Amino acid sequence: MNSSDYNKKKLINDPVYGFISLPFDIVFDIIEHPYFQRLRRIKQLGLTHLVYPGALHTRFHHALGAMHLATMAIDVICSKGHEITKDEAKAVCIGLLLHDIGHGPFSHALEYSISKNVTHEQISALFMESLNKEFNGELDLAIRIFRNEYHKPFLHQLISSQLDMDRLDYLKRDSFFTGVSEGVVNSDRIISMLNVKDGHLCVEAKGIYSIEKFIIARRLMYWQVYLHKTVLSAENLIVNILKRAKELVEKGVEVPASKPLAYFLNGKIDAQTFDDDPKALVYFSELDDFDITAAIKQWKDHEDRVLAALCGSMLDRKLYSIKINDKAPEKELLLEEQEHLRKVISLTDEEMKYFVFSGAIANNAYNPEMDKINLIYRNGELKDIANASDQLNIRVLSEEVKKHFYCLPKQGMVEKLKK
Repeated sequence: MNSSDYNKKKLINDPVYGFISLPFDIVFDIIEHPYFQRLRRIKQLGLTHLVYPGALHTRFHHALGAMHLATMAIDVICSKGHEITKDEAKAVCIGLLLHDIGHGPFSHALEYSISKNVTHEQISALFMESLNKEFNGELDLAIRIFRNEYHKPFLHQLISSQLDMDRLDYLKRDSFFTGVSEGVVNSDRIISMLNVKDGHLCVEAKGIYSIEKFIIARRLMYWQVYLHKTVLSAENLIVNILKRAKELVEKGVEVPASKPLAYFLNGKIDAQTFDDDPKALVYFSELDDFDITAAIKQWKDHEDRVLAALCGSMLDRKLYSIKINDKAPEKELLLEEQEHLRKVISLTDEEMKYFVFSGAIANNAYNPEMDKINLIYRNGELKDIANASDQLNIRVLSEEVKKHFYCLPKQGMVEKLKK
């Protein structure tokens, strides 16, 4: 082993798992790439730190953790007599390392504001293709597994499924950094119970209680953290900030921004743009939380009172008042709230949509229609966890829960709007 090879055998001290090793040289090379280093500047939980102050960990942390769990899962599966070659193991590690590389600033905010119908999964695939060219085809197998085009589907399931290493890591990691202990899962126990049957991932039946806990923990984390009403309020605020900025740019109003952010504000960016314009991926790779934060700090003094009020509210944490219900709000209720606001300050219909609006959120902790978490019994029988569990709530959790919300400006936001 020469010195350059040895230099790639790093140990990373992770607060959740302890020391994480880099199993392949190419893993080190990918981590060193600017595309991956950008993940240090993307918070894993977007604006959740406005509710849970410790939630400042990044996508960089999460990607390394998911890869680490993959190495553990591969060892367990191999120990049970299933063949995973070195190349396959490397491809799975790469797939998990890059599974979230397409995330934009503040989690999903970019997907719903300044670009149209471009998901982070699509951009992740584009990044992988770009990296594959740079690494002379070394990511070929990783891409095939990532797309579920390989003849061993359980390898893809380690990357993306109802019980993948992505979910195992983010539940444990997000629980750790938010302090929400209900999200803690025993990843070691679950991974030790993994097996393969007919080419598909399954869990040994004696691990049923760990899987039940995993599904319940996921539900609790969604309602307590990911879809917490104040987090939802903050995310809608930042989405509206970006929408307003883009709307002003389209009208010819000057809205100063960094070069990468300006590219997305000035163009009609959709999935086709990424195919047609090589600059789209380049600018996306340079876009992170800091671009948005710096812009918001600058825009709080913008001549447009709506943009200025929204940005000032974000900086001072003067968020929307948000109401969540099982039913959609009546149209008359929203009209009444609009009229009430108009008595305080004059707003056009176009401006009003940024301060009084409604939406919906949905979640199901376990979706057997997408793919199943199968338990394998000693006789080789497979059974879906929803049917095997003696807990009624597992079957209930397999049903989608949809809730509706509407947002109104708090007094602090209204005061900023008056200035």
